[in-house]
Amino acid sequence: MSLITTPFGFSSTTDEVTRGVDLSGRRAVVTGASSGLGAETARALAATGAEVTLAVRDVASGERVAKDITASTGRHEVHVAHLDLSDPASVTAFAAAWRGPLHILVNNAGVMACPEQYTEQGWEWQFATNHLGHFALATGLQRALAADGNARVVTVSSSGHQRSPIVWDDVNFAFRPYDPWLAYGQSKTANVLFAVEATRRWAADNIAVNACMPGAIHTNLQRHTAGRGSGLVPAHLIKTVEQGAATSVLLATSPLLEGVGGRYFADCNETEAVDRRTGTLHGVARYAVDPDNAGRLWALSQALLAQAR
Repeated sequence: MSLITTPFGFSSTTDEVTRGVDLSGRRAVVTGASSGLGAETARALAATGAEVTLAVRDVASGERVAKDITASTGRHEVHVAHLDLSDPASVTAFAAAWRGPLHILVNNAGVMACPEQYTEQGWEWQFATNHLGHFALATGLQRALAADGNARVVTVSSSGHQRSPIVWDDVNFAFRPYDPWLAYGQSKTANVLFAVEATRRWAADNIAVNACMPGAIHTNLQRHTAGRGSGLVPAHLIKTVEQGAATSVLLATSPLLEGVGGRYFADCNETEAVDRRTGTLHGVARYAVDPDNAGRLWALSQALLAQAR
């Protein structure tokens, strides 16, 4: 299977990848759209004519972003809804309240390298927020995504997934010392595996699911790292927000990617599978695109969420 390539790359912006795209009549949800990449992703989708819902934990911040989007794009179909991905009840309520079809879901929200913390269910915070919350959201909205056909789901992962596979016997760090970067890596591996399995399971509904690495961008995601992320990325590889959101927006909108699913992209192009950590922002660990791992994670995620009901 050959890698998917596009005319875009590292420096491409959201406006460049959406040039000529018209999403009038389409509906989109972007999680974590109260700042950073999520806000820019929502703006870019609105600019194409899509009706966009900002799914955010901080509604006041979301409303400020929605107002800014309307001012900059002239689009008034920009909505704000509360969503706390670490709270299964909040995710269930959001999905239950949705009415009508959904054409684009961008699972953008996340936390990075945060101090050791657990949800009420005992789930490690990064795995719960970055993966389980988005898993519950996407599966909860699956019928809406299937309603009109040709829906797309984009899950923002990271090259940080190369720091850890899913540690099946200790997902929640019950036995091993907590390491914020290993926990982050595990959650980002889960994001890629979700794309693989969701594409397989939802093929008959024409729902394409992909994962991506946005690049290194200075946003609120890095609040637990003094704004430096891993601190290992050279200055010339730091992107603007408009460049960072470009890969997500491309996957969500481009006719070049019609019917493409279950893949991992960086810098607007699919990146190769690798068998060891690359030390770069490219490459997807083979364990993160392994179909058996993907099926196993799906079953585990379903079981954990069932226990929370």
